[in-house]
Amino acid sequence: MASINQNALSNGLPDFRNLGVIARVLIGVHVLACGAMLAAASGWDDLLDRLMLAAGFIEPILLASLLLLVVLSPMLNRLHFVAGAGVVLVLVLAVTALAYDGVARVFGIPVGAGLVQALLLATLATLLLLGYLRLAIKAYSPALAEARLQALQARIRPHFLFNSLNAVLSLIRRDPVRAERALEDLADLFRTLMADARQFVHLADEIALLERYASLEQLRLGERLRIVWELDAAPSDAILPPLVLQPLLENAIYHGVEPSTEPAEVVVRIAQHGNRLRVLIENPFSERHVHHAGNRMAIENIRERLMLFFDAEARLSARIEGQRYIAEIEMPYRPAPKPRRGAAAGARQEA
Repeated sequence: MASINQNALSNGLPDFRNLGVIARVLIGVHVLACGAMLAAASGWDDLLDRLMLAAGFIEPILLASLLLLVVLSPMLNRLHFVAGAGVVLVLVLAVTALAYDGVARVFGIPVGAGLVQALLLATLATLLLLGYLRLAIKAYSPALAEARLQALQARIRPHFLFNSLNAVLSLIRRDPVRAERALEDLADLFRTLMADARQFVHLADEIALLERYASLEQLRLGERLRIVWELDAAPSDAILPPLVLQPLLENAIYHGVEPSTEPAEVVVRIAQHGNRLRVLIENPFSERHVHHAGNRMAIENIRERLMLFFDAEARLSARIEGQRYIAEIEMPYRPAPKPRRGAAAGARQEA
């Protein structure tokens, strides 16, 4: 099963197809260009002229370089950082030299006038950005990312275990078969909690986990808990980070159902929209029954987990619409990798 991006190649280049990396490159180049123009300008009018001229030079080179890096990213990711940085630098300088000729002709500037200066500035900007991205990769190194994921994963409410055990105890004499099934669900839930937090999991497994969790909560809350499952459009082959859905359902039950004495409806909707996977969980909301900062803690917990896996490509939003609290996750749709033919044949032979 696939693992988080930062763990895959900690000694390699960043993934230039990642929206977060692209955004950092765009912002970084423009900040460097603005800083250089500000230092060289003699006044505000001169600064404006320099910025307009710089934009005409930089934008085509920047966009062409980014497009090339996005296309070649799979190949670059297989290289060690030093070798990959060298290749990136050569590519950027080649694009700069090729684009400079055309841009200089458009602006009516002699072709050789500033080519050396442009190559030096491109080299400086490339090395600075690669150094910054390298530091960002180290900030999410495998050991640190794993430690943070394990800490976040361990924040499931501890008293859920005791509430579930008490619910099971109340069933042992009255309905031993249901009590046994509840204990199996509880064991599956905590077996998942003990699993490797770095690995992607199948959406089908996460949905099964949600259903087991819901059945355990049903023991405690009875008819007060009503869950509407809208899963017809859920892609069965999708993979996603572990335990980003269960805490949202727990949050919905804890804040939307437990405080109420009347039956309360929780909606779980999972669907694929193009190359995106969307998850929506909504529950009743009442300002009279708001727990102390519980919603924000759960939301921030999951948001940080998504950031560790997807960087800027995933988002988590929470809003209140009327008397409903809605939490929504949007992340890249990634199908589970198909087993290699040789591995599949070996597995069948072993069986």
